[in-house]
Parts: sequence; structure tokens; C-alpha cells
Amino acid sequence: MRWTETLASGLLEVAPDAIVVADGDGWIVFANAAARAMFGTDDLVGASVDVLVPPATPTMTERVRAYLGAVQPDRRQGQPLRAVRHDGTQFSAEVVLSVVEGHIFAVLHDLSAATGVDRARSLLASIVQSSHDAIVSTNLDGIILSWNPGAERLYGYTAGQMLGRSKDLIIPPARQADEAEIRSIVAAGGRVDPYRTLRLRADGSLFTVSMLVSPLEAADGGTIGVTTTTRDISERERAEAQMQAVIDAGPDALIGVDERDRVALVNTQAERLFGQPRYDMLDVPVTRLLPEGERADGWAGPVARRRDGTLVPVDITRSVLPTDEGIITLAGIRDVTEQIAARAEQERLRAEADRQMDEVRLQRTQRLESLGQLAGGVAHDFNNLLAVILNYAEFIVEDGAGTPFEEDAKQILRAGQRGSELTHQLLAFARREVVRPVPLDVNRVIAEIEQMLTRSIGEHIELGTALSDHLPAVVADPGQLEQVLVNLAVNARDAMPEGGRLTIDTGTVTVDGEHSLTRDGFKPGLYVRLRVSDTGTGMPRDVQDKAFEPFFTTKPSGAGTGLGLATVYGIVVQAGGTVRLYSEPGLGTTITILLPASDAEPLDAGEQPCAGSPGGQGQTVLVAEDEEALREVTTRILGRGGYTVLAASDGADALEVAAAHEGPIHLLLSDVVMPGMLGRVLAERLRRQRPETRVLFMSGYAQPVLTSNGILDPGVHLVEKPFTGADLLAAVAGQLTP
Repeated sequence: MRWTETLASGLLEVAPDAIVVADGDGWIVFANAAARAMFGTDDLVGASVDVLVPPATPTMTERVRAYLGAVQPDRRQGQPLRAVRHDGTQFSAEVVLSVVEGHIFAVLHDLSAATGVDRARSLLASIVQSSHDAIVSTNLDGIILSWNPGAERLYGYTAGQMLGRSKDLIIPPARQADEAEIRSIVAAGGRVDPYRTLRLRADGSLFTVSMLVSPLEAADGGTIGVTTTTRDISERERAEAQMQAVIDAGPDALIGVDERDRVALVNTQAERLFGQPRYDMLDVPVTRLLPEGERADGWAGPVARRRDGTLVPVDITRSVLPTDEGIITLAGIRDVTEQIAARAEQERLRAEADRQMDEVRLQRTQRLESLGQLAGGVAHDFNNLLAVILNYAEFIVEDGAGTPFEEDAKQILRAGQRGSELTHQLLAFARREVVRPVPLDVNRVIAEIEQMLTRSIGEHIELGTALSDHLPAVVADPGQLEQVLVNLAVNARDAMPEGGRLTIDTGTVTVDGEHSLTRDGFKPGLYVRLRVSDTGTGMPRDVQDKAFEPFFTTKPSGAGTGLGLATVYGIVVQAGGTVRLYSEPGLGTTITILLPASDAEPLDAGEQPCAGSPGGQGQTVLVAEDEEALREVTTRILGRGGYTVLAASDGADALEVAAAHEGPIHLLLSDVVMPGMLGRVLAERLRRQRPETRVLFMSGYAQPVLTSNGILDPGVHLVEKPFTGADLLAAVAGQLTP
């Protein structure tokens, strides 16, 4: 018997694969020559298995004990392992495990030099290990076979705690029958579409997840288990609830229609309009609520059918909203019964026509103001999300340079930048965007942008200008004024598909007490007139009435956002001016803008303040941001930029962190709007304790630190969300520069 043991030991010693045997307490009892060469040491026997892995990873001793103490297959194939050599270098390995008489028998393959299939396996294992999603595989009895770091973060259990245990540990009792049915479906060769369900964390808390289920196949193609990819969507559900609250606060009835033409979304005003609760309207054909081909008395437009069968004349505005579940068509529905009655009254009582028109203007102004507040709130939330998306995409571009992930991340950046442009348009319309006005010569702005306008409208359209001499200056944001001109030029181009003429002219207008504009509350005085005229298709009266409303567009789906004229309106009104539209179908459209004249000297071209150079020298920055994801990405940007960062979740936390910090705090970087304490209040309290600390605010909705006309208060410095890493570092460096 002894010679057979000697022979077996000798064969293991000369085997080409690295072989390590450990006992139940995690001590190495055998390591062959290949294993000693792989790990670069002859002192493996008698050592703990913990020496085989980097110190930062979970200890191997606990994993060995968990593996031996659970129900396991006799042999377990292809387990990924991050290993470390005696000299400290790390490498990727694949491990085949077997249990022999209370010992773990491990055969290791070094994947760092692998090729072909081995390299593909290594890449796949690396992807699984680095995934932010929880990726878990079980056998067909629900016993856990693999548990990636994403699962550790999501559920709060380590791999050592979960390997070999039943997956029921993370499944609420009420959902365990569903999980067993899914395993049965997969075992029978069926497919399971992505679905929502509930899961349990280690602390006992329930949360909502989205799960993707796929079969775990053996080498022969047979199904041996189930792999689930899980993502926490509880935050998304909260966002959806917030969005529902925003929609419910809207002044008009709103329904969302999915790609099957069934109702997927209903707000409170829709319940009132249709006379029935929302649960009775969800998932019904939209034609049941908005019948086609039926008409109400005295109304040739669309109608809404109430629960009692009554047909109500309505006005409908449509827009398209892409979602994870597909395209949702949003229909804003307004009961126009009162408008019809008003028109009849206008025809009968000519003497009251002017009064009726004034009421319509007032209602439109109030409606635009209400929609502006709504748009500003939505843009604020999206700016936080976009800041996180843009900066993590930049991290991937920087850290993944030369990899396939770099181009994917660049695509994310481009999409995020388009989203950022859209939120800036929303804020401009809502008059919530930070403006940096300077005295401007309108003629000079037009001359500087004329070549770009010519390229934008195309060769089939002739651009002409008629600029008045000795034009007084206006006080406006130069970038916003250029945006006004571009938006108007692009709108005019779309109205002249067969070609035409676009004319831009300037002049002055004196508004006195008798002028019609004073009836709308416009102040008398001297104004600079900017007029843009086209020879396009023109607009009918019903389109003119809604032309400045956000998301209203007559263009085909995908050809416009409906924010062009709404943005122009917001920018001009915020600058103290007004916009007037005149259009005739078949003749063209003229947009007239009046901006208050100023006695100040216009800013010369190139007179723009220079941004500070990014890059820190270890200065301490206290970051106060209540959005966790944005706080983490801001901290990461500053850390990479050479700053020492102290992070706080709100104003009170920031004051505690500052009190506990013994050294200087060179800069407070604070969100403007935080629960419990606004950024302005935090800055005032911190400056009383540390007068030397400078302050920089960050926000996608900076109204609390703005004056009434959207200009930053004196001494207030702001970096707007969504910012890039370069934007943030430049702003911080500029603020810290003496």
C-alpha cells in the first residue's frame, strides 16, 4: 500500500497542472512542483490558503470551510479566482474543485498566459466579476454555485457565506413558489422574459429588482442550472412615483398610450375629465376614451367620451416619450367646452372682443408659467442623473482607453450631452437657467453668427440682413442670444423646404403709455427690436396660439422636440423683453423680439473671463451633496484631480465633518438644494467658523442663489449640472486661485 501512495504522490508531483490540497481548516497539506512554480515559492505546505489570494479579497479560509460544510457536487468546474504570487504580482486563474475525504483538491490553470478558449473564458469571468449587476448561478435545486461581487454589494452577503446554500435565503417566502416554477421552466428548456420581483437583503430589508433569467448549460449542451442577472430598480420605482406626482400636478388631463394603442398612464385631471377612476382606464384601448370619427355639437375637432357616454369636445396635444418598455405617446387633453362657448359669446358680443382676447392672453401666460415651473423641476432631477452618467462614462473612456469599452462609453457621452442640451432648453424656457448678462451690440452678434446661420439653413435659402445704424446696447447673455437666433433660423428653414428667403433686421421701438404692449404689463421705454422673417408655409391660427408651448410641434415624430420657440420665449422674457409672432398661411412668419435698451458700452469680442487651470495640490475640499451617486462621482473627480476630499450627505453632516477636521478646509463645494438645509445656509454657517474657506455652489436648478431675473447674487460662484470632470476641476481651480 505504501508503494502505491508513493507512486500517487510522485505522479501528482510531476503533473503539468498546478495542484493544491487543503484540509477542512484551510491549511495547505500538499502543493506539487507546478503549483510551487505558479506561486513562486517552495513554502506552500503548512501555509494558510489565504496566501494564494490578494489581501483585499475575502479570505480563502472562510470560503473553504463554507464549501466543505455545504452540500456540493463531487466536482466543480471552471471557478474564476484572482490569485497572487509570492512576489506580490496578481494573476487570473481558473480552478477545478473536488472534495476527497474531507479535503479540497484544487487544480489551477494560470489564465494570464492563456489563448483561444481559455482567454475567452478569462474575459467572461472578468466581465462577470466586474459587473455592477448581481450575477448568481444555481443548480436546478436552487443551490448557489457562483456569487459575483455585484451580488455581494446588492444583497449584503459575501460569496463565502452563500456558496453551497439555498437561494431561498434571499427570496421572500411569498415569492419562493414563483422561483421554483421558474427553475422548472428553465430545466424543461423554456424561456423566461425579464420581470420585476422582490428580494431580501442580509439586513432583512425588501427591495424591488429587475431579473433576467437564462439557463446554465454544461459542455454537452444540457441544462444543469439557472443563471440570474439582477438589478436594483427600487430607485427607479421611486423616480416613477415622483414623475406620476409631477404629472398629477399638471393643469390638463394627460394619458399615455403604449405601442399597442392601450392606455398605460393616467393623471388626476384625466380621471375628472372622463368621469372614472384611473384603474378603470388603464390597459383599455385608447379609442374607448378618444373615439375616432365622432363629433360633438358645434365642434369639428376631437372628442372625449365620459363614462356616462357624453361626448366632450377637447383639444389634444401629442408628444413622444421613449421608455424602457417602449415608446409612450403622451396626449395632453383639454376640455374646450368653455372655449367654444367663449367664441360664440365673442361673435354675439363684439363689444367684449378685446376683453375676451386679454383673458386668453392672461390664461396663456399663466399656463406657460405653470409649465415652466414643471419643466424646471423635471430638468433639475435629470441634470443630477446626467451628471452621474456623463462622468462615469468619462471614467470609462479614460480608464478603458484602447479597449472596446472606450467607444461604447463615448456613445454614452454623446447621448448624455444631447440630454444635457435638452435640459438646458427646458431651463431656458422655464426661466430657471443661470444667465451671465453683459452689454451686447445686437448687430455685432448677428454679424459674428451669420456664417453659421448660412450653413444651418442650407444653400436653397437666401439669408439677408438689414441692420440699423447706431443701435443701443442690450444687456443679455451672449450664448443665449445666439441660441435665440439659431432656433429661429432653424424653424424658418423647416418652414421653407422648397427654398425661400430669411431676413433678419434690427431697429428701435419706443413703448409709451398708449402702446398696446403696456396692457400686458410691459414697461414703457426704449427697446431694441430684433425681427426674423421667412417666406415659408406660415401657421394657422390654432398653431399660433400654441407655438410657444413646450413640446408642441407640428413636425413629424423624431424631427423636433417642440422646445425651439418655447426656449426663445423663456430667454427673451428672462432678459426683460417680449416676443410677438405674426403668421399667414402660405405667406410666411415673422417673429419680433423687443429687448430693453441700455446706456452701457457693448462688450468687445473676446472679452470673456478666463477659466482657472484645473489641477489640485492637495487642497482640502468639503463636498456636500445629498444625491449619493453624484456625491461619489464628484469625490472621485476631485480625488483624481489632486485634491483631498471630505464628503457629506447634507448640510448638517457637512458641519459635523468640518468640526471633526483639524486641518484647513480650502473650499466648500455644496449643492444648492438639499433637504434640511440649503447650500446657502450651510455656506454662511461654515464661513462663520472658518472665514478663510471659499465657497462654490453646484446645481442644475440654482433658483435659491439667484436674483429675481436669473442672475447670480454678488459673490456667488456656481458650476452648473450636468458638469464634466473638466468643468468641475476648472471651476474649483478658478475658485482656489488667489
